[in-house]
Amino acid sequence: MKRIAIDLGTANSLVWVPKKQIILNEPSVVAVSAQDNKVLAVGESARQMIGRTPETIRVYRPLQEGVIADYRVTQAMLYHFIKSALGKFHFFKPELVISVPADITSAERRAVVKAGLSVGAKRVYLAKEPILAAIGAGIPIESCSGHMVIDIGGGTSEVAVISLGGIVSSSSVRVGGDRMDEAIIYYIKNKYNLALGLQSVEEAKKKIGTALPSKEEKHLEVKGRDFLSGLPRNIKISSNEIQEAIKDVLEEIIQSVKDVLRQTPAELSADIMNKGIILSGGGGLLENLDQLITKEVQVPCFVAEEPLLSVIKGGGVVLEHLDFYRRSLESNT
Repeated sequence: MKRIAIDLGTANSLVWVPKKQIILNEPSVVAVSAQDNKVLAVGESARQMIGRTPETIRVYRPLQEGVIADYRVTQAMLYHFIKSALGKFHFFKPELVISVPADITSAERRAVVKAGLSVGAKRVYLAKEPILAAIGAGIPIESCSGHMVIDIGGGTSEVAVISLGGIVSSSSVRVGGDRMDEAIIYYIKNKYNLALGLQSVEEAKKKIGTALPSKEEKHLEVKGRDFLSGLPRNIKISSNEIQEAIKDVLEEIIQSVKDVLRQTPAELSADIMNKGIILSGGGGLLENLDQLITKEVQVPCFVAEEPLLSVIKGGGVVLEHLDFYRRSLESNT
């Protein structure tokens, strides 16, 4: 029986197969021909087309805020991932474990299951992202001790307290890396009258982005289009400017952490104080974010070993011990 785990993310999707582990890590982007609706490219090759296409080609991100926004395009993307995973054994009907946000609605849940079955899966299991992130970060979720995980992705930020294999209290806010990018674009537009492309913003956030202001600022030169002249122009931006741009987005995430801590039973709160909070997802790579959370909620916060891979690594563990984790999953059967 072939089994495949898929971290279906707003920004990136990852695929895990037993023994080979992570076999694919690509942007969740699809390029489609506007004339006949034909899929032209998926993943990295489609991402490179963003902002560079003629009118005849549309580039989609079919997942918005962690859920399917365009069913047909998501289907094409899933088919590409499964075909890559199965290779020459594509006639096998695999079992899929797919990550979904903790607050996914029943309609959104049905859409993910339907997409999985429509591309040839025998069975589809849905696993909540905070559970997978916790497993991937090495947290023993089946213990009666309380553990808190924050998973910040492209479209959503999931905060959950986990004990005895399930979520005790949680919050899912539709805010993540994408919203940070939008905030930086808006800030640069207002301050410098410059239009920046999404790829430039992502690069700046990765290279000099920080969650806390610093006395020793980093600088980066970015290229954009002047709103007044319409001509290309270069400017130098600082790490503190990025911190200023994204501080409201980070405040929203921290507020959801505080909300979850308020809902948490006292016994589990004591466990969390002792063990600290685990930070995972692409957002975990933002410099000093763990320090900002520690400062704001007065609970130690630690970044998972490979934050970007926590969810898919958790999916891999679940695949290999499916019977053990079955009650933590939702199945289409």
